[in-house]
Parts: sequence; structure tokens; C-alpha cells
Amino acid sequence: MTTTRAIRARDLGLDIPGTPGPNNAITDVPGIHVGMTTILENEPRPGRTRPARTGVTAILPRGDESVPSPVWAGIHRFNGNGEMTGSHWIADGGYFVGPVLLTNTHAVGTAHQAAIRWMLSRYPETYDGKTPLWLMPVVAETYDGLLNDINGLPVSEADVIAALDAARPGPVPEGNVGGGTGMITYEFKGGTGTASRRIGIGGKPHTVAALVQANHGLRDWLTVLGAPAGRHLTENRVLKDTGERGSIIVIIATDIPMMPHQLTRLARRGAIGIGRGGTAGGNSSGDIFLAFSTGNARPLPHLTPARYTVELVNDDLFDPIYQAAIEATEEAVLNAMVAATDMGGTPHDVALVKAIDHDALIDIARRYGRLST
Repeated sequence: MTTTRAIRARDLGLDIPGTPGPNNAITDVPGIHVGMTTILENEPRPGRTRPARTGVTAILPRGDESVPSPVWAGIHRFNGNGEMTGSHWIADGGYFVGPVLLTNTHAVGTAHQAAIRWMLSRYPETYDGKTPLWLMPVVAETYDGLLNDINGLPVSEADVIAALDAARPGPVPEGNVGGGTGMITYEFKGGTGTASRRIGIGGKPHTVAALVQANHGLRDWLTVLGAPAGRHLTENRVLKDTGERGSIIVIIATDIPMMPHQLTRLARRGAIGIGRGGTAGGNSSGDIFLAFSTGNARPLPHLTPARYTVELVNDDLFDPIYQAAIEATEEAVLNAMVAATDMGGTPHDVALVKAIDHDALIDIARRYGRLST
């Protein structure tokens, strides 16, 4: 995974609230690793008529683990025209085991199969076939068919495994990378974005962070830190006659010890975070949120004792946690847009999708008093 740093929303001087972690990324939560495979081609593959521009983003909640262990989690569906595998068990069991993968709509099956193959290879002593264990990877998607030859099924199992093998801590690439390579946000080029917040709970430092695969919104809706940016940035629209056809996946992570019922409430705050950007959650949009905590590590259920003890934060202390998740989600979407670059416009494309103009965005922020200086 390349760590080349693109321009981010804070680099433009936008008055973004909150205190980020050192990378301002989901990897600021200790133990989380992120890897990506980016497929970015401008010529069609043999037998196809459109280029492949897509990829895979892999999130390992416990990237350093030598044996698999559950991660407590909660989910929320704001608008359900999308897919996140394993979500029914997360809703019932309150946890998942293994990586989280983000890709395009038609690559979910490939990613699911590849994740199983990768886990069997990574943990051979656990999944040796002697103990009746099952694997249920978490794979989520958004649709990139305007810029990507999605029906050509360009994502292979090798691409998925490469993203998983590339997962590392540290800075996370944004914009036209990983699963977000071909995505569109508010009719600008969008994609992958991330952000984090550092907060204190009960006298202890913690991190709340988000990673988004942003592919949602209509231009008229776009609001940047409260400024109605979409009213002013009216050129180069691509969806004005069709309505919203996109989605967003939001992954919220924290090291705060939380239980599934609390994480479900935290996942809901992701909807407020994307709502700050102006989206109405269109009828054809799949807006799905997963929140997980790396706290309270435990063995796989069959190795866990009949009774065990967990730690959780008092619900009365949750307001700053919610605020951090909302802020990180809002900023992650902005980072996805600011880091993105133009895509399409070749003779093989049906559209040219422009990235948001940084100077124009700064001018709007200045007019509405949304610059930090």
C-alpha cells in the first residue's frame, strides 16, 4: 500500500472541529491496519469496451494478531440499497471475526471467497478442519459503474488477497484508491477518506475514527461545514437528471471498551456525520454503518470460558464519543473529495467526473466564515 499523501481538507484551511490523532486516520486506533489494491486503467481490457477503475480496501481490526479473535461490533442501516455481508450475525451475536473489506457492488462474492481463503492461510492452526469452525467475512460495497467496467468483473481474488497482505498501520491513502477508486461524491470525484479524533474518557486517552467509501449525494445537497457549497459549485454535474444512484459505507472504530448495544448506537451517529455533508439518503442509496471496538479482546467463542468479564464505559459519558464519531465521519467524506482527482473523459468513457476545485472551495469557506484563519 502506497503512503503517498494527497492534499486533505485541513490543508485547505477549513475550520474543522476536533483534535485528530497523529495520522488523522482509522489507523490511529491502536492495532488497526489498512491495505489497498487499486485498479486504475484507461484502456479497456481484451474483449471489453470500458476501462477498469476499481479496487479493494482491507481493514484489519487486530492487524498484529497471530490468532483470530472476535471484535465487538454494531451496525446501522440508514438506507438499505446496499450490501454488508455478516451483518445479520453482527446484529444478533454482536461481533465479527477477521477483516472488513470494501469494494464495488459486483465484487462482493469474489472478496468474500478471497477473505475466507486468506484467513485459512493466515491462521492454519485455527482453521485446520479438525474443529467445526465457520468463517463469515464482512464485505461491503458501493457502485462504481459510471467510471468502472463493473460488469467486466475486474476484481480478482488475487487483488483482494493483495490488499489484505498490504495492510499496515500508519497513514492511509485517500481519494481514487482502494475500493473507492471509481466512486463519486456529490457529483464530484469521491472515494476513500478517513479521519480520527482523540478524546479522554474517565481520565484515559482514547481514539474514535472513521473510514468511508464515499459514493453518494447530489450536488445541490452539498454542505461543507455548514456552508451551502453545492449552490455555488454548479458546473460539471453528472447526475442532475437521474437522481441519486450512489451509496456510502462508513466504518467507525475505537479502542474505547464498548459492548454491542453501545456500538450499535455509535454506528447510528455515522448517519449524522454524513448528514452534515447534506445527503438526504436517497431512495437508491445504500448507506450502511459498522462500528467496532478493539477493546475487550477475547478468544474465539469455543475457547472462551463459560463466564468471563468485560469492561464497558458508562453510558452517561457517551456524548463526546458520539461527537467524535460524527466529526470524524464528516471529515472523512471531505478528505475523500479533496484528495480525489479527475477521472474519465476518455473515448471509452460515458462521463468525465471532475474533482472538487480546491480554490473554489476555499473561496466559499471564506465567504461563509468557515476558514480556520
